[in-house]
Amino acid sequence: MSTAHLTCAPDSDRVPPPRTNHKLDAGALRDVRGDDLARVRVLNETAVPHVNSIDAETFEGFRAQAAYFRVVSSGGEIDAFLIGFRPGTAYMSPNYCWFCENYTDFVYIDRIVVASKFHRRGIGMLLYEDIERFAHERASLLGCEVNLVPANPGSLAFHERFGFSQVATQETDGGAKTVSLMVKRIDGGPTDASG
Repeated sequence: MSTAHLTCAPDSDRVPPPRTNHKLDAGALRDVRGDDLARVRVLNETAVPHVNSIDAETFEGFRAQAAYFRVVSSGGEIDAFLIGFRPGTAYMSPNYCWFCENYTDFVYIDRIVVASKFHRRGIGMLLYEDIERFAHERASLLGCEVNLVPANPGSLAFHERFGFSQVATQETDGGAKTVSLMVKRIDGGPTDASG
């Protein structure tokens, strides 16, 4: 993917500073910076096949066009990240495109990766709570996909606990993958005309 085809999200869609009472230092949750991208990419590759492998140029494009791209960092390391898109970008993921075809007002969670040594320590929940706050005044729902084939039962259980429910399934990668397309309605968010 060439960054020449990517568009920036308007500044009004950028994420506000975190407001969290989580046990982690709130300063550890921040917007991604250009010098983070190499470490974000390394962390991403540790999570394949649960997320797709992404090259450095694509991560640069994500930084330019994602409405939400935040990291949790400590000691100079990237411990976790989450990327979210609003409708109307040039991003061509088949799952993002499905949401664009079926909903008019959403924040699509493209990927979340938490370093394995930090699993089950609340970092995923911290990021999801933060993106939900971000989405609250911008969208009527959060959307995401979770792999069914290859199976990712931990992620599916996490999303269900956080209030997501399946609205469809979709095969991708020529049938090599099947995903659960999931949504969570945002209480008090703007009304979505498409329902």
